[in-house]
Amino acid sequence: MAARLPAAARRRQLLDIALAEFAEQGFSGVSMDRVAEAAGVTKPVLYQHFRSKRALYLELVDDVADRLESAVVKATADVDSPREQVEAGFRVYFRFVTEHRDAYRLLFSADTRRDGELTEAVLRVEETFAHAIAGLIDVEGLSDDDRLLLARGIVGIAEVTSRQSLAGSSPDPDAVAHRVATLAWAGLRGVRASPEPPA
Repeated sequence: MAARLPAAARRRQLLDIALAEFAEQGFSGVSMDRVAEAAGVTKPVLYQHFRSKRALYLELVDDVADRLESAVVKATADVDSPREQVEAGFRVYFRFVTEHRDAYRLLFSADTRRDGELTEAVLRVEETFAHAIAGLIDVEGLSDDDRLLLARGIVGIAEVTSRQSLAGSSPDPDAVAHRVATLAWAGLRGVRASPEPPA
């Protein structure tokens, strides 16, 4: 049996262990019994912290999102120019994916996409990042809706590019960030407010 820990430390331990289990087995493949056994606690102890497997999973999604968002916000605040902000944001994102593969699998596993409530939780994460990125898009006269539209596209680029890591490839995250930032920045520089639709 695991040693007695303060409540906050125990909760953190349970989240970390559950993350590894869900990343490996998916939502449907993990039971509360399995998490409790992996953590070395009784199931009643686990239920003291999380009322259900779903509640545990949803808290994990929020926890991973908070850690990633905090890292991106800090990185973009520590540089001066918009171009540097774009690359710094991508760098932190791709490093996070490389160094925390379990967290990325949790957010973007196929298992999650088959469950409506879990899908909504992940979509809220994506939308949170899109709103954060929209605030960094500095194009004079561009509406808030258009900034958010472009930001969603940037989030999509990051997610799709990151799937290489889940497929087994391990590209250098800084090199990937530089490449993708160059693409995104070139696109953003070409954006003008209220563009005329093509004839």
